[in-house]
Amino acid sequence: MIGKLTGRIEYRTLDHVLIDVRGVGYIVHVSERTLAALPSNGEVVALYTDMLVREDLMQLYGFTSLLEKEWHRLLMSVQGIGAKASLAILGALGAEGVGRAISLGDINAIKAAKGVGPKTAQRVVLDLKDKAPAVMALGGTLTEATGEAPPEVIETEVAAPSAKRAAKSRASASASAQAEALSALGNLGYAPGEAAAAVAEAATELPEADTATLIRAALKLLAPKG
Repeated sequence: MIGKLTGRIEYRTLDHVLIDVRGVGYIVHVSERTLAALPSNGEVVALYTDMLVREDLMQLYGFTSLLEKEWHRLLMSVQGIGAKASLAILGALGAEGVGRAISLGDINAIKAAKGVGPKTAQRVVLDLKDKAPAVMALGGTLTEATGEAPPEVIETEVAAPSAKRAAKSRASASASAQAEALSALGNLGYAPGEAAAAVAEAATELPEADTATLIRAALKLLAPKG
């Protein structure tokens, strides 16, 4: 499986580029947004890639970030969404925009992509809304980056009362959820101050909310009014 390519752009068309990697040319399909962000012909580019293999087809799809690649893979898992529709959605909204639209249930934003109808857009939102927060926070926390929980401070007391331990557990979970929500909003481009304020307000209203719920609540608070 080819996961990343680094080479010189030989030429480009409306939907793909040819990248020369040490004398071997790879045709890589990209979204309009990604194509516009690539350097000129003859310059070096690095793209994360995903390979589609079928009985009569083998194609590479390129992305400027792991976040964009992950959204492509998730979009492709939705019934009715093929590679072309996935790239159309990513081209219209960008990786961050896709996460925001799905978290807010904004079917119209998804539907704005070329070739995506209202029923398919609704299916995208329904199928991926629970997965959106984790993808939006991609690389945003130590747990997600390493797969391990960060070390905790060792308690000096030997046997805390069960009620105290339960309260500490809830507080720890709440702090972790807030940190992950704040990271996700930062990845979406929100300023640290406004993101922190929205997460804090959402956490006050929903003290036992998990990360996904906090992100959705914070996004609603940050959404333009009127």
